[in-house]
Amino acid sequence: MSDHDSLPSVIPYLTVRNAAAAVEFYKKAFGARAFFLMTFPGTDKVLHAQLGIGNSQIMVTEEMPELNPNSKGPEMLGGSPVTIHLYFDDVDQLFQQAIDAGATVTMELMNAFWGDRCGRLRDPFGHEWSLGQPIEEVSPEEMEKRARKLFRKD
Repeated sequence: MSDHDSLPSVIPYLTVRNAAAAVEFYKKAFGARAFFLMTFPGTDKVLHAQLGIGNSQIMVTEEMPELNPNSKGPEMLGGSPVTIHLYFDDVDQLFQQAIDAGATVTMELMNAFWGDRCGRLRDPFGHEWSLGQPIEEVSPEEMEKRARKLFRKD
């Protein structure tokens, strides 16, 4: 994409081991579209990939701590404290599609107290994904009531 005015204000930039395989996984799991992909000169390692998922974007790069000490993916760090949340119209279908592509379920799909159907996955590269679909409007008061009941604080 060359029109910088059309870029979202926030774009997660994921560092992974084997970024080329990650790009292919995101295509299969989440229907990602590759806008741009550049490799390190003379290698097949991804220097920068820009992908579209739904109406949003992510960027992906290869972990290369030998060039940048901070360029470490979740596998090298032992996990990630960040979860990327995706909203889709058919979360059940997308959840299964991601599992079929190689994601690991970390929280089964459920109808959550805040009004979403949601579940969580870990991709094969260590990144955490939360997939959701709004199923009902829930007022802040009702949400708090449901949360108190769920966590037995009522």
